[in-house]
Amino acid sequence: MSKNLFITAVEPQSGKATVTLGIMEFLVRNLGRVAFFRPIINVKAGEKDRTISLISSHYKLDIPHDAMYAFTTDEAQSLMAAKNHEKLLEGIVTKYKTLESEFDFVLCLGTDFEGEASAIEFELNAEIANNLGCPVLMIANARQLSITEVVQSCRFAFELFEEKSCDVLALIINRTPVVLQQDLLAQMKASFNNKVDLIYTIPLEGTLENLTMAEIAKAIHADVLFGHSQMNRLVSRFVVAAMNLKNYLPRLTEGSLVITPIDRLDIILGTLAAFRSRNMPNIAGMILTGYLEPDETLFNLLEGYHDLAPILKVKEDTFTTANLVDKIKTRISPGDQKKIAISLGLFESNVDTTELRQRIVRFSTSIVTPKMFEFGLIKRARTHKQTIVLPEGEEQRILEATEILINRDVADIILLGNEQAISKNISDLGLSISGIKIIDPVRSEYFEAYVETYFQLRKHKGITRDNAWDVMSGVNHFGTMMVYKGHADGMVSGAVHSTLNTVRPSLEFVKTKPGSTIMSSIIFMCLEDRVLGYGDCAVNPRPTAEQLAEIAIESAKTARIFGIEPRVALLSYSSGDSGIGDEVDKVKKAAEIAHRLAPDLLVEGPIQYDAAVDLTVAKAKMPDSAVAGRATVFIFPDLNTGNNTYKAVQRSTNAVAIGPIMQGLNKPVNDLSRGCLVADIVNTVAITAIQAQAEKGLS
Repeated sequence: MSKNLFITAVEPQSGKATVTLGIMEFLVRNLGRVAFFRPIINVKAGEKDRTISLISSHYKLDIPHDAMYAFTTDEAQSLMAAKNHEKLLEGIVTKYKTLESEFDFVLCLGTDFEGEASAIEFELNAEIANNLGCPVLMIANARQLSITEVVQSCRFAFELFEEKSCDVLALIINRTPVVLQQDLLAQMKASFNNKVDLIYTIPLEGTLENLTMAEIAKAIHADVLFGHSQMNRLVSRFVVAAMNLKNYLPRLTEGSLVITPIDRLDIILGTLAAFRSRNMPNIAGMILTGYLEPDETLFNLLEGYHDLAPILKVKEDTFTTANLVDKIKTRISPGDQKKIAISLGLFESNVDTTELRQRIVRFSTSIVTPKMFEFGLIKRARTHKQTIVLPEGEEQRILEATEILINRDVADIILLGNEQAISKNISDLGLSISGIKIIDPVRSEYFEAYVETYFQLRKHKGITRDNAWDVMSGVNHFGTMMVYKGHADGMVSGAVHSTLNTVRPSLEFVKTKPGSTIMSSIIFMCLEDRVLGYGDCAVNPRPTAEQLAEIAIESAKTARIFGIEPRVALLSYSSGDSGIGDEVDKVKKAAEIAHRLAPDLLVEGPIQYDAAVDLTVAKAKMPDSAVAGRATVFIFPDLNTGNNTYKAVQRSTNAVAIGPIMQGLNKPVNDLSRGCLVADIVNTVAITAIQAQAEKGLS
């Protein structure tokens, strides 16, 4: 079941409010608690977003305004200008996830396509929708466009979203001239050829195109002199009254807004007379311009009228006022019940709300972006906080990651190293880190007991107590012993140490768990629209068939822990029975062993990478396979192939590689690359915490 929907326009002035109201209406009628969210709003400092205010007011959402958006346009542009795109996405996802955790459904609305940033908004909206895991509803604007132009515009937008792997659920063409509705709908469906199942058109409604007197008064900061109760009158056009009364009156039409200088008593009185006459059009109101105050005689005269049309007063001259009015954009304002009712009626008359609601609620996305995966790691790690020891406590990246981990409440952290050096580094880096333990191994209360434990565990290998003292003074051995003794739930190291120095202590006394004969690794490759598992890319140089089968089964277990449904591809240079040779035979044997040991696991091998990942190739090479074209876990035949492949994919596609994640051990110990970034450390700590939860049956 989908818990969200992302509404995005194809161009400015597409009538997003009408569609948003229509969808919100059937959501609140059919679901429990529904929230509204805008990733980016285009407002000035101190202002509130109009659409958030409209939806919040009309549906009485008990959500603070600040909780319903992530950034203003200025803030978003500043982050992008500073090349902090990741921070922008992270901020949006974090704000959204807070709402998602508290509500049954979150309706999201994209950017406004206004201002200098409009050129990049297509891609930005697509990226945001993917990272929120939202299906997309596109809105197009058919006003003042031919059918061909509308179709081309929609095709362009759809292809961009398709290129970004977005799931476009529906398309609504708004503000469509009534005479074009049927032809436009037919051509749209023919052009999209079932690529978008739900396509609707909503006709142009003049009433929604017109401003109310209240909207105009607010936009130009006018004083309302008379007609306070008539401010919902709709304005069809405005008339500048500068000629004499005889020539001016014939120009009045229904819903006219008359703009005239305040000293033109003839125009004012003539207009009021016309307003009272059954033979003249019913005007919307008047704006009196200029710095002069209303004439006392005129004021007394006007006060004597009942149900007077709105009369506004501004200090600007007539020309300036007319320009200001001309630039006002029509919007549906909070409290404008007339326009809200018209919008809802228009939407429900032209959109099959039952069909759309069912598709939204039934929708399930397969997209998992790197940000979604990373956020999921953080969320899961903090559900049952674990204690993770970081032996490289004096390293800058470790300290910067620790600050993030503490601020995001991911885990309890223990840093190993010289306490004075660590404290100085924290101060020098300007970090704010509190609530952590700093342990100097040789000064620790645990040290003597750890030395004795290590001696007893390793004396059969010729280790003496003096040797044990020397070994245990090393941060990796000490940190691993903390995990072994239960003083920490997991360990992460490798930012400055080699993989061998990180994992050797684990092999010495943590050991592999029952049923495992080797330690192996898996790397999560976060591509643009999915997360894949690659194993083993870090530990075993030339695994045997039996070891490959074990790596496959362990990698599947690890993938499942992290929410990836395992479909395992045992890779080779041929698919099925097409190739021969020792390496192919090894992979074929490994697949047979994996099938025997884990009969419920979907495993295919030998299989080539393209057949494993691409449905088109899979249909040609292995049409009957349940894994081919859909693989999520890839097992490489040797370390050389695996290590080079993951790095090639990482560098050529800008994929986020998380890991290697060690598996097969009794306790979670994970290795970092010496070139790791701060974000890599944060992710690996979260992963280690989740592994620790799984070991305890908490996840």
